[in-house]
Amino acid sequence: MVSLQFALLIASVLSVRGAAPPLVLWHGMGDSCCNPLSMGSIKKMVEQKIPGIYVVSLEIGNTIAQDMENSFFMNANEQVAQVCQQLSKDPNLQHGYNAMGFSQGGQFLRAVAQRCPSPPMFNLISVGGQHQGVYGLPHCPGAMSYLCDYIREKLNTAAYTKMVQEHLVQAEYWHDPLNEEEYRNNSIFLADINQERGINETYKINLLKLKKLVMVKFLQDSMVVPPESEWFGFYKPGQAKETMSLQESTLYTEDRLGLKAMDKAGQLVFLSSDGDHLHFTDEWFNANLVPYLQ
Repeated sequence: MVSLQFALLIASVLSVRGAAPPLVLWHGMGDSCCNPLSMGSIKKMVEQKIPGIYVVSLEIGNTIAQDMENSFFMNANEQVAQVCQQLSKDPNLQHGYNAMGFSQGGQFLRAVAQRCPSPPMFNLISVGGQHQGVYGLPHCPGAMSYLCDYIREKLNTAAYTKMVQEHLVQAEYWHDPLNEEEYRNNSIFLADINQERGINETYKINLLKLKKLVMVKFLQDSMVVPPESEWFGFYKPGQAKETMSLQESTLYTEDRLGLKAMDKAGQLVFLSSDGDHLHFTDEWFNANLVPYLQ
């Protein structure tokens, strides 16, 4: 068995040689770490494009089935805490890493950046992440229609009850613009990482440490409502028709999370893909995202 000291030495040598930083991937709702048609394909594509890169595709649970189930039913705060522990114990990540999250994995990895600065995250790439939450769930991935129906029912009727918040992941980033006060008071995940109830200075300090926060918005997105959430935009309070950009929000104008400072410093990158949710070509991925991994 390779000792921790030896592994750290190898990582140090690779760093000196200019090898690409390691990459941590986090999948979205209804997906898993190793699906050959999704995350497995992304991992393979990155490894082919950047030979020798160390890639971790996060598995939340002990099996692929558990990983998929946990994307629906495991408290997001517990998932983030578990990932923080996993990353801190991986000797290959101790000098830092880049991170790429897909759909809800995007805001989950942002929570990791804000809550767990060690090991350091360099660039965070959010691919379709819902950073201001969602107010609608038009369809779910895969063939689990019974789960989709169950989730829609709970979100529409009881999203902010304690039981639903603690046991339904999508409720933890459900953002009702018609009931902003209820959202702020009862959202146990998104309202916290978005500084809705107060200012946690460590969240702001830690996020500012990122070199780049890259956000990908899908211009034909039929799943994320509203799609502006992928760029930190959302509905204007009190209604669900007109949207506002990040720059128009109090989160930005009051710089509650450091996003205004990051924007002014060129740390925020807004990218778009002309497709539906998580639909992009290999060519687009290589041209637009791979440069932030090298």
